[in-house]
Amino acid sequence: MLHALKQSWFSNIRGDVLAGIVVALALIPEAIAFSIIAGVDPKVGLYASFSIAVITAIVGGRPGMISAATGAMALVMVTLVRDHGLEYLLAATLLTGVLQILAGAFKLGLLMRFVSRSVVTGFVNALAILIFMAQLPEITGDNATWLVFAMLAGGLVIIYGLPYITKAVPSPLICIVVMTGLAMYFGFDMRTVGDMGELPDSLPIFLWPDVPLNLETLQIIFPYAATLAVVGLLESMMTATIIDDLTDTPSNKNRECVGQGVANIGTGLIGGMAGCAMIGQSVINIKSGGRKRLSSFTAGTVLLFMVVFLDEWVGQIPMAALVAVMFMVAFGTFSWSSVADLRKNPKSSSIVMIATVVVVVITHNLALGVLLGVLLSALFFARKVGDILYIGSTLSDEGDHRQYQVVGQVFFTSADQFIAGFDFKEAIDKVTIDLTRAHFWDITAISSLDKVIIKFRREGADVSIVGLNEASATLVDRFAVHDKPDAVERLMGH
Repeated sequence: MLHALKQSWFSNIRGDVLAGIVVALALIPEAIAFSIIAGVDPKVGLYASFSIAVITAIVGGRPGMISAATGAMALVMVTLVRDHGLEYLLAATLLTGVLQILAGAFKLGLLMRFVSRSVVTGFVNALAILIFMAQLPEITGDNATWLVFAMLAGGLVIIYGLPYITKAVPSPLICIVVMTGLAMYFGFDMRTVGDMGELPDSLPIFLWPDVPLNLETLQIIFPYAATLAVVGLLESMMTATIIDDLTDTPSNKNRECVGQGVANIGTGLIGGMAGCAMIGQSVINIKSGGRKRLSSFTAGTVLLFMVVFLDEWVGQIPMAALVAVMFMVAFGTFSWSSVADLRKNPKSSSIVMIATVVVVVITHNLALGVLLGVLLSALFFARKVGDILYIGSTLSDEGDHRQYQVVGQVFFTSADQFIAGFDFKEAIDKVTIDLTRAHFWDITAISSLDKVIIKFRREGADVSIVGLNEASATLVDRFAVHDKPDAVERLMGH
């Protein structure tokens, strides 16, 4: 047990601590921005980012992944906060955590098996675009000064150039320190972290939501909590899958569901908003050398320490420096090879990827984009498998017995094709349908088999079925009607 604890926490101390500091600095402006989106005080997002990062580090299922307050979750909260206030948001956050724990207990994390690679790629590309777009207000309009662009360019030079000289310290951290130092030394007049909102001046305290515990409250918060739980788990599971690929290590998706739930309960009890995994900060963490649970724990604790005790210094960090870091995240997150592979990949895969990107970018709703992607993947797969059906036949020398051989999968998309493969008007005495190399999946398939048998019998042929596998035979025994006395009437709806 001690060995496992050391492996998951203390086997990469230097890399995790430095990466955690970088992530903490990147979390501050985003937590404030997401608080503003949700319509709450900045400290609600900052407290949430602290508690969620620390708790998921301890109980989550994906070492090295960063969880905190996120934009996707903030968008869901807007209406609840506007109509009912912060206390109801805190209550919804607690219920979100309970629902996520239940999801983990029922092993719903396994549903990630149904998310195709095309959906994951689309999700990643959409998030990269959203991260990039979220930085544009900082370099456009009144903020578009030569000083901002110079600071941004200098930050990018440090981020991409320093690794060629040394990798001892993460280049994003050097970027933030150097750019902040220059801005303070020369007194540059430019937008800083402190301009985004007031930083908290005290540690969080236990705070039970001041709402009546009755059915009316549940009716108000449950729709929001259910949506938050789904969006949070989707983004967390997708992010975990991406980090799995980046680090070539597995993660426990069901434990992550529970971890996210416990974290949201914890954050709701200290006045924080619900959150989930963040792909941008997770990528920053991995690219900065963070791999273990210590990196997420460090990010959370350093974040709280900086905003409470070093608020005067943190408030002077130029937003342009953080924009440079987020640009690095956007460029590094986007799957550039997916654009080049659009012509190489099957059209269905490309359509799924593009549709996922478009819906997420337009709606800013990750759940909608992923849901559409999964649905399209399922439809394309069903159509493709349904097309792989072959029905051949041989006629006996006497000309009175035809044997059909069925090869493939029979279910709702291939049922009509299955029926069309038989000649019911042929004048024969006996028909044998060999299903040794076929499989029947659903009641639509069984209904199509009923129709074939009954149509042959109606034409005067003796029909026999051979080769049914055990699973198909079980469905036939339970749902088929061709051997029932009133088979024809039941099948035809009389």
